[in-house]
Amino acid sequence: MPRKPKTQCREGMEIRYTTIKARLYPNEVQAELFEKTFGCCRYIWNQMLADQQRFYTETDLFFIPTPAKYKKEAPFLTEVDNQALIQEHNKLSQAFRMFFKNPEHFGYPKFKRKKDDRDSFTACNHEFTSGPTIYTTKDGIRMTKAGIVKAKFPRRPQAWWKLKRITVDKTRTDKYYCYILYEHTEKEPVLVTPTEETTVGLKYSMQHFYVDSEGIKADPTNWRRQAQDKLTKIQRSLNRMQPGSKNYREAVQKFYRIHEHIANQRRDYIHKESRRIANAWDAVCVRGDEMAELNRITNQGNVFDSGYGMFRECLRYKLARQGKQLLVVDRYFPSTRTCAVCGCVTPEEISTKRRTWTCPHCGTVLNREANAAKNIKAEGLAQYFHMQERRESA
Repeated sequence: MPRKPKTQCREGMEIRYTTIKARLYPNEVQAELFEKTFGCCRYIWNQMLADQQRFYTETDLFFIPTPAKYKKEAPFLTEVDNQALIQEHNKLSQAFRMFFKNPEHFGYPKFKRKKDDRDSFTACNHEFTSGPTIYTTKDGIRMTKAGIVKAKFPRRPQAWWKLKRITVDKTRTDKYYCYILYEHTEKEPVLVTPTEETTVGLKYSMQHFYVDSEGIKADPTNWRRQAQDKLTKIQRSLNRMQPGSKNYREAVQKFYRIHEHIANQRRDYIHKESRRIANAWDAVCVRGDEMAELNRITNQGNVFDSGYGMFRECLRYKLARQGKQLLVVDRYFPSTRTCAVCGCVTPEEISTKRRTWTCPHCGTVLNREANAAKNIKAEGLAQYFHMQERRESA
């Protein structure tokens, strides 16, 4: 059956991808099919990875078998959507490509275990002349073999958006979600030239999440600290229960639900705050701190709990869609040790416990984090205009 031609992008337009997250409410038959698909995806991944390793050991050549090779010896693979199995082959191939490209950053692909890995599968939508294989309805999503699965949508796509693929995911609290990826064309954003007045610098702060160059502190709610008493109570009760018992499983689910609620609160704040900043400023300057490195050297708490890395990524794409800039300063730039008034750089490190310090050259009393944010803003703008000059002279 012939397929429809691919999307062509006109001049002055660009292709964008938008994901909509929908909550699924499958019936018993559909939930059972999802569980089978999760298991088959793990099985096919492990089989392909094992055969690849064996083939490489025997021939010193790289080769990954396709899922079709395993259907005779494992007939249960025919019970699930074939597209989900094909996507596992694509994911494994991509994992090896990334590993060969940068082995220090991307590890060697590992075998999957039901106990540890995320329950999910991906299926691509194919548009034939008779219609698409996956589409949304008024209150559900039509999937291959599962039929129409009841769903709740936070918003609806525009009429011209094209559904590319879906990813069905099951959380530890036994909730099903569907991530629907759409492709659509939009006008290319007009590039905005940043100025000193329309640019803000952000400095990561363990205590305040971030402090900007205006001296304003974010100070979001510490959701984990609010729920710490509940988490402590559940953990203590788990220590007194028999692992595997009904009460133990119910307590574990309650523990997962609290952590899920904390993650949802943090994600909601990050998206709203990044949207507010992207709308208010023409450029944002940040330092390219490695969160894993900060977490290793600090003793003031878990850096990953803040979600600052996700916050920077949200800022990046939200600014880019408006033609604005996220200016990233080198992580080793001495923003804290540099006086924003006279530019003097102190040779000694300034402890994170100190809130203020005095410049030895001009005598100005500086707030440690606000001063660093001002320096990040100045350095980011200097880098931007330097690059613009190089482009014009080239």
